[in-house]
Amino acid sequence: MSGAFDDVLEANAAYVAEFRLKGLQPVAARGLALVTCMDSRIEPLDMLGLQPGDAKILRNAGARVTDDTLRTLVLAVYLLGVERVLVLPHTRCKMASVASDEEVHDTILATHGVDTRSLEFKTDNDQLGALRHDLERIRHHPLLPKGLSVAGAIYDVDSGKVTPVDA
Repeated sequence: MSGAFDDVLEANAAYVAEFRLKGLQPVAARGLALVTCMDSRIEPLDMLGLQPGDAKILRNAGARVTDDTLRTLVLAVYLLGVERVLVLPHTRCKMASVASDEEVHDTILATHGVDTRSLEFKTDNDQLGALRHDLERIRHHPLLPKGLSVAGAIYDVDSGKVTPVDA
């Protein structure tokens, strides 16, 4: 491994010296799956009063419910103790602040010379509409239980507040 990762490997050595999660079971102890964004301003455990092992945390750009998210939720429900799903996008999200995937493709092409048009980024500047759509994808997925509790909320990156969304 190149020196580009020395900082994180050194930090891991300190982590190992204090490691306390041995024996933690792979199930979601509080029955929760959290779908949230990859944004580094989000601290999923702290913001929801969770501890390691309490929840399955699924992160991607924009906190979107993709086919892979649904695949992971099926596994989490049937094999890992998940009984409820919270979809939690956030304020000031880049994926919700652009007009379209085309805008992102054009920016990457113009700035870096890479054509990303083979990818779907799932941008949507109607963040609440996208959240409602994603909640419905979970609720109506044929492989997920009909009684699965599914909710949505928005995380405010400037205050830390989680606001439930009626959907």
